[in-house]
Amino acid sequence: MTNVKREATVDMVQPRSIPMRDIDHKHIRTLPLFADIASTRFDELVAGAFLQRFPARMELIREGDLPDFLHIVVDGAVELFGTLEDSETALAILKPSATFVLAAVIRDEVYLTSARTLQATRILMIPAAAVRDVFIKDAAFARATVSELAHRYRDLVRDIKGNKLRTGIERLANYLLRLQEERGAKGQFELPIEKRTLASYLGMAPENLSRALVQLGEHGVEVKASKITIIDKARLRRFARPQPLIDAPDA
Repeated sequence: MTNVKREATVDMVQPRSIPMRDIDHKHIRTLPLFADIASTRFDELVAGAFLQRFPARMELIREGDLPDFLHIVVDGAVELFGTLEDSETALAILKPSATFVLAAVIRDEVYLTSARTLQATRILMIPAAAVRDVFIKDAAFARATVSELAHRYRDLVRDIKGNKLRTGIERLANYLLRLQEERGAKGQFELPIEKRTLASYLGMAPENLSRALVQLGEHGVEVKASKITIIDKARLRRFARPQPLIDAPDA
């Protein structure tokens, strides 16, 4: 990952708590992490939980702190990032219904990463102590927790392989192919994050990302500001050479 000079997090307004509604409970209950948990244990988990609405660029957790809550992205997007002195790098982009940082919550150890919102985002916050308590009491929740941790680990391995084995422009090409699939295979879509953040996530300097976007014009991609048009998907795939063990998501 390419390090960039660290910028101060912008706290535009204070986060706003949202009362939990029945529809929220029903939605949360369908998430894989909670789908098979016993009703009484689920009630214990969400008794102290609440939804929080955050604006863009709001810092949610800071590396080195102990976890008070398990965070789940309900809608919006969250960036996990690491820092060293005055440099930082993007480590992951989380979408609904990803959890963070579950390992720190279960082990009651400090966060190894920080997190901030990339856009207006709703976060479900469940007290960390309740998560650890129910993890011990409910076997189904314990199995789901292990599965979630395994899923995040496999995502991390894919990211590492892509960053180690591909050039910057190849990483970008495969990112655009995955993004197109997420958008329902539409030929035209908007980049969901700022180019500076995308460059950091892909392990590129911002100026290299800009050059790579221009160079992808030779491989079936048209770029206008943040709007991407894949004119020739077959040509882009021939250049990107997507690999199942890096690019295919877990079922």
